[in-house]
Amino acid sequence: MATNAAPTAPVCSAPMKATSNGAFQKENPLDFALPLLIVQIILVVSFTRLLAFLLRPLRQPRVIAEIIGGILLGPSALGRYQKFLDIIFPKKSMTVLDTLANIGLLYFLFLVGLELDIRAIRRTGTNSLIIAVAGISLPFILGIGASVVLRSTVNKGVSNIVFLVFMGVALSITAFPVLARILAELKLLTTDVGRIAMSAAAVNDVVAWILLALAIALSGSDSSYLVSVWVLLCGTAFIVFSIFVLKPILSVMARRSPEGEPVKELYICITLSIVLAAGLITDIIGIHALFGAFVVGIIIPKDGPFAGVLIEKIEDLVSGLFLPLYFASSGLKTNVATIEGSQSWGLLVLVIFTACFGKIVGTVVLAMLFKVPFIEALALGVLMNTKGLVELIVLNIGKDRKVLNDQTFAILVLMALFTTFITTPIVMAVYKPARKGKPYKNRKIQRQDLDSELRVLACFHSTRNIPTLINLIESSRGTRKKGQLCIYAMHLMELSERSSAISMIHKARKNGLPFWNKKPGDQNQMVIAFEAYQQLRSVVIRPMTAISPLNSIHEDICTSADRKRAALIIMPFHKHQRVDGTMESLGHSFHLVNQRVLRHAPCSVGILVDRGLGGTTQVVASEVSYSVVVPFFGSQDDREALAYGMRMAEHPGIKLTLLKFTPKPETALNPLKADMGAESKKDNEIFSEFLNLSKSSDSVKHEAIAMGSREDVIAALRSMSNSTLFLVGRTSPAMPLSDRSSDCPELGHVGSYLASSDFSTTSSILVIQQYDPSINAMEKPLDDINEASNKTMSNGV
Repeated sequence: MATNAAPTAPVCSAPMKATSNGAFQKENPLDFALPLLIVQIILVVSFTRLLAFLLRPLRQPRVIAEIIGGILLGPSALGRYQKFLDIIFPKKSMTVLDTLANIGLLYFLFLVGLELDIRAIRRTGTNSLIIAVAGISLPFILGIGASVVLRSTVNKGVSNIVFLVFMGVALSITAFPVLARILAELKLLTTDVGRIAMSAAAVNDVVAWILLALAIALSGSDSSYLVSVWVLLCGTAFIVFSIFVLKPILSVMARRSPEGEPVKELYICITLSIVLAAGLITDIIGIHALFGAFVVGIIIPKDGPFAGVLIEKIEDLVSGLFLPLYFASSGLKTNVATIEGSQSWGLLVLVIFTACFGKIVGTVVLAMLFKVPFIEALALGVLMNTKGLVELIVLNIGKDRKVLNDQTFAILVLMALFTTFITTPIVMAVYKPARKGKPYKNRKIQRQDLDSELRVLACFHSTRNIPTLINLIESSRGTRKKGQLCIYAMHLMELSERSSAISMIHKARKNGLPFWNKKPGDQNQMVIAFEAYQQLRSVVIRPMTAISPLNSIHEDICTSADRKRAALIIMPFHKHQRVDGTMESLGHSFHLVNQRVLRHAPCSVGILVDRGLGGTTQVVASEVSYSVVVPFFGSQDDREALAYGMRMAEHPGIKLTLLKFTPKPETALNPLKADMGAESKKDNEIFSEFLNLSKSSDSVKHEAIAMGSREDVIAALRSMSNSTLFLVGRTSPAMPLSDRSSDCPELGHVGSYLASSDFSTTSSILVIQQYDPSINAMEKPLDDINEASNKTMSNGV
């Protein structure tokens, strides 16, 4: 008897268990959620970091590598092999991956909100505001035309209004964090282009989020526009609630976290929980969980250490591990293979042209109306065309809400990738601002006109260097009424991939780079220290900040020295002294910074080995009592060191001692006799000046030391080991004074010996290299300079 078979219900795959029992239990770890997630994280992070390394020579921001990495891991490349997707990115694992990626994205948008200072946007000039509006409006309008074409060809069946808004937002966005990194990488933050671009991008960022909120509200599954109105009203109510309820709570915690004290762990926990709760509320409203996190980030007080500690606590984990997962998740949805046929590729070209034309033309026309030169206006337009993470968020939300199909999504992702990729090379090609200042003659401390102003660019890494720097400035200010001392105190800060680096740029963006701290209420401790000293002394001190990658920060230092017509750059030694007297390195990158400055400096350079000159606090003028020693062997660097010492000797609290080394008659210690005539004449001239000074001052003396071997030099130096400061010429014609080879060729032989722990733990050293136009112009490597120094010593000193 035949019977009809009952219809079978669809079989749902069982959810993945969290952990496996191990390979020895004959279980595949990749069939379980946690081991598979770990493999996915390792693969995504390693792959994107490798791409970032490969793209570094092209000076591309890391977001480019992360977008490309996500696309290559998806169905466009590696994902074309179904077995790879089934093993590494199976469909049943995507919920876990997407959830973790969105948690990371939630906190990253919280960091973006922390970076955004609404007060800075309020201070944006009218020109920048109008340029920003033009840079949004024209692409948005052109996006309407592009949406009509796409909707009639490849993206049929969606609401016209919703698709129009999504297209307009996608084409009009400018990525502020990406733009900031590009400007810093290209050293354009000091320029008018950089200042206008940063101001306009900050405005664009806020407007983009408002437009995105509108687009999400309109894209709900319910076709009634009344629902969209309710979503917008509830979203507005949430913002009002955040300002009048959440902000006071966060402000109380910020006020109870004073500078110099650790922020309570409870406050960190409460704040991070508020971020999640805000995300939940906006998700319930129907906007998106990201908006809640972003709003909380904006309303947190930016003054004091509270915001900085929050960034420090979460940025590495979020930016380093979780955020790349979002790019991978986006890449897994991007299938470039869907763009096939002449029509699809033509649409891709149309979208790219529309995006570029709208941004660039809209920006250029308005900029030129404000009398910005064409080249600068063009560079500004290209910079404003930068896309980034917010663009991908818009596109992913559009895809998740069925506004964008696979083909349209792929077209818009490639548009974002292309427009950002071309930004750096085009700006480098069309815009080359002048790097050098006007020519000037006083590029050395040693000079004919002693009444001319001495300008010094004093660099420091942290507050640790400030007391010594101020005490050195106090010792150098002299007594001349005309020949005053002008100090440019430059704080060197590394621009890394961290969010806090962008936050540093954003706080100071109104002043360019190097950033001039002009704000009256600035609570920067470093600025306060210098300004307090300036009020007490007749010294002009101008605090500055340079924020750049360490591999190129020397360009900021040398450019600033040239523009400010400095005669001396003082660089901190890359090692600092520990409590036990040993020297600890800050890192090889800081070592290389000093070497590059020596090679490219437009003036004399001094490297300061800080051993607490005057102690750990600023010393008042009446209490200054330093003994300064200048070992003099005879060279241009020694002459520069002596010239600086003679200026310091004008201070009543300075005792200057010159150790004049001369070879014994029976030794042949200096084989470079061809050049000795001119050098000896110059040495004798400055020594005569020193003798005249010593006759008029009891605090200035000299000792003549006959040397036959390095032991004579060591003995003479050790006799002065209790001195406060040594001023040393970098390329003094002396043989190595230690049996161990020095790892610091920038200090020279004498400087390396004095900086060693074997010599002293209390004497600071300033190693000085006199400006030499021939060396600077040729940009000789350090090894060549050291070799020239070595040739002057032969077998003796």
